[in-house]
Amino acid sequence: MFKKILFLVVVIKLSACAELQQVVNQLPNGGITNDQIAGGLKEALNNGITNQVTKLAVEDGFFKNELTRILLPEELQKVDNTLRSIGLSKLADEGLKVLNRAAEDAVGEAIPIFVDAIKGMTFTDAKNILLGDKNAATTYLQNATSEALYQKFNPIINNSFKKVGADKIWTDLITKYNNLPLTNNVNPDLTDYVTSEALKGVFKMVEVEEKDIRDNFSSRTSDLLKKVFALQD
Repeated sequence: MFKKILFLVVVIKLSACAELQQVVNQLPNGGITNDQIAGGLKEALNNGITNQVTKLAVEDGFFKNELTRILLPEELQKVDNTLRSIGLSKLADEGLKVLNRAAEDAVGEAIPIFVDAIKGMTFTDAKNILLGDKNAATTYLQNATSEALYQKFNPIINNSFKKVGADKIWTDLITKYNNLPLTNNVNPDLTDYVTSEALKGVFKMVEVEEKDIRDNFSSRTSDLLKKVFALQD
């Protein structure tokens, strides 16, 4: 029984390699090497970081980006809505802004973690990405870095709240809300929430770049990218 299972595993692996090799052999000029495939995927991920993620690490990188702007968690939306309904929109905006500023502070720490993950990519990783879903490169990066990014982001976001006076802003905001009639008192701890939302924003922007490279020939800005992504066209 064990020999049969082992035989099936070998067949499946050989089939996957054969599938990729068949695609490679169809390319003009003698095809493309394994190293080039891995290099092209690494270049694509590096482009995602350079072209998209770094945009988040500046002031308003999150706050003015509709794809990544961090809003209040659903259970606290009533706080935002209530404050705006009684003419305290400016205070509500300040509350949202400090959440996004904290994320912007943290994103700079993502770059070296991403770089290490990309350097560690193997040909097998590259093959799986190339033959995988449209967001396979983003998923690879997400699986390889999420835990390390969370550990980096969380204390930075917590310190950022203190640095920009978020504690005071949120105390003021929540106190005003809690003093309103017919409201239930709220005492949110938003550090974990903002950390998770910041990670979602980072990977969303990597996915934007990946989709662009996969779908648009003009976005393949080097000969290597053109060769590698021709395999999935």
